Formats: sequence, structure tokens, C-alpha cells
Amino acid sequence: MSTVPVAVGPQTSVVEVARRMREEDIGAVLVTDGGRLRGLVTDRDLVVRVLAEGGDVGERTVHQACSEELVSVGPDDAAEDAVRLMRRRTVRRLPVVEDGRAVGIVSLGDLAAEGDPGSALGEISTAAPNR
Repeated sequence: MSTVPVAVGPQTSVVEVARRMREEDIGAVLVTDGGRLRGLVTDRDLVVRVLAEGGDVGERTVHQACSEELVSVGPDDAAEDAVRLMRRRTVRRLPVVEDGRAVGIVSLGDLAAEGDPGSALGEISTAAPNR
């Protein structure tokens, strides 16, 4: 789990979110409002929900790109529970939420690196960024 997730407000520009993803070398950003988790936006969301739609990307906000149906786990939930939830909901990342506030993000890669570090996904997930 990443324990210092990047969070932005719902009115943040998608261009700013993409820049943050590039700078932080991450694929997901939390969307919070008043400290409360409101959504999650991924690099794929930006492509599918913003770029593919065309128009003036500079005018679009993260609220328009983030996943509306938020699925999360708690910090004490077992890794197996996270895997089952990811399978059932077909998601690759889950916010880790405690008392309505995000405390991290767990990804499919995190789980592979922990549970099967010798697997292709485990090795890819722990490799240095490809820049």
C-alpha cells in the first residue's frame, strides 16, 4: 500500500492531475473534498473519459474524470479481501479508508509484489520507473 497518497480537490484541472501523476510517478490520484474521500482518478480514466472525448482538455476538471462508484478497503482488511474485491469489481486500485479519510492506496501490483514477488507482475511492480 502507498501510505502517502496524492489527493486533489474535485475542481482540479485534469491537466494538473496528469502533471502530478508524471511528477510523482503514479497512476492514481485521490479526489477529496473537505478531507473526505470523494473519488479516485486513474491514468486510464484520463484517457478514456477525457482525452477520448475530445474538446478543450484544459477546461475539464478531475470531477468529470473520476470513477463515480468508489470501492475501498480498510487498513485492517486482509490482502485476500482486497484481491476478492478487485476481482469482483474489476478494479486495479483500491483506496484504503479509515473513518472516511483516505490513508493509502493498494494496487494490484502491490498485492502481487507482496504475495508473489517472483511473478511477472510482482517483478514489474517493484522495478524502477521506465522514463
